[in-house]
Amino acid sequence: MFRKEKFFDRKKKELGVSLNEVQKKAVLHTEGPLLLLASPGSGKTTTTIMRIGYLIEEKGVHPTRIKAVTFSKAAANDMRQRFQRFFPEYTDQSVDFSTIHSLAFEVVREYFYKNRVSYQIIEGNKEAPIQKTALIKQLFNRFTNEIMSEDQLEELTTFISFIKNKMVPRKDWETVNCGVPSALQIFQEYENYKKSAMGKLLLDFDDMLTIANDVFHKDASLLRKYQQRYDYVLTDESQDTSMVQHSIIEKLVKPHRNLYVVADDDQSIYTWRAAEPQYLLDFKQVYPDAAILMMEQNYRSSKEIVDTANQFIKQNKHRYIKNMFTENPSHQPIMIANLDDFAQQASYLVGKIAGLDHYKDAAVLFRNNSSSILLVNEFERAGIPFYIKDHDNRFFSHWVVKDILNFMRLSYSDKRVDIFEQIYKKLPIFITKEKMAELKQYPHNVSVFDHLLKIMDPKRAEQITECRLAFVMMKGKRPFEVMKIIRGVLGYEKTLEKIAKNLKFNKDYLLGILHTLEQIAEPLKTMEEFAARLEHLRKVIHSSKFKKNDNVVTLSTFHSSKGLEFKNVYMIDLIQGVIPTDDDLEDTDLLEEAVRLFYVGMTRAKSNLELITYKKQFGKSVRPSQFVLDVKKIITPSVKIHRREPLKRNQAGNPIIPANPHAVKSPEALKEDITVKHRVFGTGTIVQLDQEHIEIQFQRGIKKLSIKTCLEMGLLEIV
Repeated sequence: MFRKEKFFDRKKKELGVSLNEVQKKAVLHTEGPLLLLASPGSGKTTTTIMRIGYLIEEKGVHPTRIKAVTFSKAAANDMRQRFQRFFPEYTDQSVDFSTIHSLAFEVVREYFYKNRVSYQIIEGNKEAPIQKTALIKQLFNRFTNEIMSEDQLEELTTFISFIKNKMVPRKDWETVNCGVPSALQIFQEYENYKKSAMGKLLLDFDDMLTIANDVFHKDASLLRKYQQRYDYVLTDESQDTSMVQHSIIEKLVKPHRNLYVVADDDQSIYTWRAAEPQYLLDFKQVYPDAAILMMEQNYRSSKEIVDTANQFIKQNKHRYIKNMFTENPSHQPIMIANLDDFAQQASYLVGKIAGLDHYKDAAVLFRNNSSSILLVNEFERAGIPFYIKDHDNRFFSHWVVKDILNFMRLSYSDKRVDIFEQIYKKLPIFITKEKMAELKQYPHNVSVFDHLLKIMDPKRAEQITECRLAFVMMKGKRPFEVMKIIRGVLGYEKTLEKIAKNLKFNKDYLLGILHTLEQIAEPLKTMEEFAARLEHLRKVIHSSKFKKNDNVVTLSTFHSSKGLEFKNVYMIDLIQGVIPTDDDLEDTDLLEEAVRLFYVGMTRAKSNLELITYKKQFGKSVRPSQFVLDVKKIITPSVKIHRREPLKRNQAGNPIIPANPHAVKSPEALKEDITVKHRVFGTGTIVQLDQEHIEIQFQRGIKKLSIKTCLEMGLLEIV
């Protein structure tokens, strides 16, 4: 024991690092499996580095016999650099820090070399003749005859990655939901193409994991080689690890079982990406002799933030029971701002942040990347520098944005057939592809509307003339007024609603883009200024990624903020429908993950935490997030809060719903265009009916439901 304490005393003197009792236990538990549950700000990385140093200095383990697996390259580099600062004498014989993908690729590469398999990486390799995203887009176009949107690309790639990381058998692929048309067929063709094209095997990042796991299963000699390479394996952020990743690690440590797992089940926020937090809860089933330690002391945040966050997360039931605490002093209560309107949010934040001594002390967190656009617009005008973590420029390339710019361009010259071709399907005139092809044959020095009057049915003349007048009306108008003409006179808003209905897009998301464009346009005088402003914002966002280490405000999604900390944190857009979403409220597991996501946001703050909600958005009344109400109840216990709970379910998994005396009993009472209230999704309008199904437009999108189920369970009532 004296020798052990001597190690800690020596490191305290050399590094100024002092560990608490639980951290010391984690360092000293070197043999056999250990699950270390680390609350936010509890010093997990320091503890892990000290454990590695103890293995080397006190146990005599050679550094290369230690494998540390992290969630990302950034985490691996951070851990490697911190180890080198703590133990510089071992830099030349360093511990093997890497991501799980890097380890898997090493296994795959060796296996393919051994078996003379030719392969090509098609992801993260710009030199590859075939790129994963390009291939998926091509297949989507082949199956749907449509151009794939960036949102659809993201959803489909997530679908593919989920199936592989969950190790879903091919026969069960169809049980995994995906909203992209022909998703299953595209995935199947994608997998077939990778095995048959180019005369070599094509691999994406997820293939590295599945193939490495398969190699460890069927190639005993190669597995044994890797097992004999490492005596100790450490995994970090294991709440974000998928089933196939866990499987690889289990095989790797099987002979010695010296596995050190650092995780926090309360910060598991990637189940949609196939993370497997249940693995942590079942850790004792996999390793019955495992030790479980809980690092519950938070060194990051003030007492108010720690106490409130600790109470907040306890509403989740599917978790280890633990109590986060801190010995940090009190600072100030968590603040809650309830603004009158969404439009005030960005300027409100400018007022808050402009007065800070150091911008780098502040972060603005949100659930959806789209929330950053108006922040960027307002911050840039106010001269507040910023950095967007995992920035997303898809807003500026979205087809709705392109449509609006093309409408404006056509108002300058209605002779531009090339521009007209981009938007003719969005105009209140029915023009066939054949007529459009005919129009393109005419001379381009005459108004497209003059040509249309010649080639179109005379019955369309009034529509064509009204459409032309709308473009004439736009000339000289301020961009905000032009937007109103496009939405109303040209009927673009109704067009978006039809597109959303027919293609199952989220109507509110599309309309939200329009509202965002309107707010950007409002102070501008000309359409040229508007187009220039959008391009300027696009460049500003792109260049912000180079400002990470400057004195700037950080803008981040809740997901991307994990692992970060700031003196001042502002959580925004905290309304029902955003966090939690309507889908979250349908399912206990999804709701618990939404709670964990909110908890991650809260625990990024050191001293000041402010939750921002509002009463209206885009002219409609909205409700504050129930999570904001939960926090309000914690900090002011006398306030009574009605909290909407997820539906309870019976043994068969069906929701248990109390009887509703006003529920619709007969299918004859259901008709298109009437307003109904659903027990889960809220109020909506019936947009389509057939004998078996009903489609209802709710605030968060269209839901296709079984009429039989709705009637039997009393889910609908007429408003």
